[in-house]
Amino acid sequence: MNKNMTLYVERPSPIHRIDPLTKLLFVVLSVVSTYMMQSHLFAVGAVLLACFVLWIGNVFKFILPVIGLSLFLIGSILIIHGFFHPDRATILVEIGTFPIYKEGFSVALLLTLRLMNMLLSFGVLILTTKPSELVDALVQKGLSPRFGYVLLSVLQIIPQMLGRAQKITEAQRSRGLETEGSLWVRLKSFIPLLGPVVLNGLSETRERSLALEARGFNVRGKRTSIQEPIVYAHSVLVRALLCTAFMGVVFWRLFV
Repeated sequence: MNKNMTLYVERPSPIHRIDPLTKLLFVVLSVVSTYMMQSHLFAVGAVLLACFVLWIGNVFKFILPVIGLSLFLIGSILIIHGFFHPDRATILVEIGTFPIYKEGFSVALLLTLRLMNMLLSFGVLILTTKPSELVDALVQKGLSPRFGYVLLSVLQIIPQMLGRAQKITEAQRSRGLETEGSLWVRLKSFIPLLGPVVLNGLSETRERSLALEARGFNVRGKRTSIQEPIVYAHSVLVRALLCTAFMGVVFWRLFV
């Protein structure tokens, strides 16, 4: 967890130097492309490309916990479609007395690859871009400051809650609360930890609303930003390449 309480990871990489809007365009086009193409090979290529970009950005290892958390969802997709897909006809493999059908497994595999590509692509954006810079870039392009604030809050809420929970856990542990051990011990410590986390979250929300009012959040008129927009020398070239690749996907989907 970094000190800024965001998922952003500071690295001197070429991906970090790219402006936020170009990376956002990459995310959108990558996700849309995999849903347009009904091809496992294309989805695999998109996943490998996202992995390669994360590797260049030197942040690949930070996306692994997110993938680990999604394994339950991936497993449920494979089970539901593998066993119960309505178009099941050809048995691929049998697990005991339960057959997994080729048609259902094919659909489940494609959905899993799309999900993985979505997680990895968003990881490129979130792990290599400061949330404030992304929101400022969108606001400067015409996004409402209110929506910008909501987006910034969404990007920060998970790391903030994790950081708050960690601090409360350490505080409760220093007071003698047992938070490690058997499953029953951890369940008993859950309520004493949950209460302070929720109450602190509500208190922080109120303090944030007062701070926004004090800073003139509701004032109408032209706004200025304290941060200078990130200028990337090759943004036009990168966006042109992304759009060209996407148009190639559209052409292939419609005419091939």
